[in-house]
Amino acid sequence: MARNRRMIGDDVTRACDLARETLTAALDLDWQRPAGGLEWTCWETVEHLADCLFTYAAQLAPAKPSITTHVPVGWEYRRDGGPGLSIFADPAEGQAGLVQVFEVGGTMLTVMVDAVPPDRLSFHNYGTSDASGFAAMAVVEVFVHMHDVCTGLGRPWSPPADLCTAALARIFPDVPAAADPWATLLWATGRVALPGRPVRTSWRWDGRPQPQS
Repeated sequence: MARNRRMIGDDVTRACDLARETLTAALDLDWQRPAGGLEWTCWETVEHLADCLFTYAAQLAPAKPSITTHVPVGWEYRRDGGPGLSIFADPAEGQAGLVQVFEVGGTMLTVMVDAVPPDRLSFHNYGTSDASGFAAMAVVEVFVHMHDVCTGLGRPWSPPADLCTAALARIFPDVPAAADPWATLLWATGRVALPGRPVRTSWRWDGRPQPQS
């Protein structure tokens, strides 16, 4: 795969805007359905996305972030088998409220990615990373988990090829290039098989800084 470009806040915004629009068009559906092949509901998966965006912003925020542990924001499991979360949507505000919480997380991360020095490093358990890496992680989280949600809701979801390509190059440098970057991203994250490539039963990205073109 080609050398990666630096991913920026606009990449996070594009991914989150597309997800927000898709979710808003599905507000009348039942988000308590399972999200694709996950053990989480669609609601829990969107809440997990909002939490990822918030916690990625938090990791970048300190002037001197730790490269050995997370920023000590509290978190909990709200049920056995559910996602571990630091932030939650108020269930009384319904699915539209959850979408707003997701939007807030995306905006926070977008601002943080563009505001911090590009060489600032912070901890992630998939590899200490920089702002570009956290932007790429966010794009992958949004795209892949929106695939899970849209599978559960029976809605179409097909994110932009250029963002899939950029995210793959940034945090999946070992994944061979293919004609369809979205299908390749789904394969890289264990969702689908590709010709000659069975479904991955284990995977992780590499967030460590890499040479940029």
